[in-house]
Amino acid sequence: MIRLNLPPYAIKIGGTKDHPLIWDFLRRKYVALTPEEWVRQHFTHYLVEHRGYPNSLLANEIQLHVGSKSLRADSILYDRDLKPRMIIEYKAPHIALTQRVFDQITVYNMLLHVDYLVVSNGLQTIVCKMDYAHHSYIFLKEVPDYQNIK
Repeated sequence: MIRLNLPPYAIKIGGTKDHPLIWDFLRRKYVALTPEEWVRQHFTHYLVEHRGYPNSLLANEIQLHVGSKSLRADSILYDRDLKPRMIIEYKAPHIALTQRVFDQITVYNMLLHVDYLVVSNGLQTIVCKMDYAHHSYIFLKEVPDYQNIK
């Protein structure tokens, strides 16, 4: 797998050469090692180990429902009352972070109304804070530390 612009961590790989798996510490199981999963695992470790996010408030692969349509958010950060605070969308490193990619996460936010949206391909990360009063968002230079989003 490609080296990302995220800190390294103690990666646990399993499975076989033909079907590699990577340990997801949030779901507590091995999952298929895809380029997107490589980014997800690095990013969630970054949030917990370097930004102070409680792993008990992070969840991966969250199903969302819009009428009869089912969507899947890659990761969600909840507050202590289990209200969603941040949606995180991952792309494989070779996928450019375009407006179309960003639009995907805004659809999820129509349901969840979170404070922060994050999109990352492991090489580039876009972070924005929602400003509902002005119907806009503010781009941030980096993911805020957990203590600063309360």
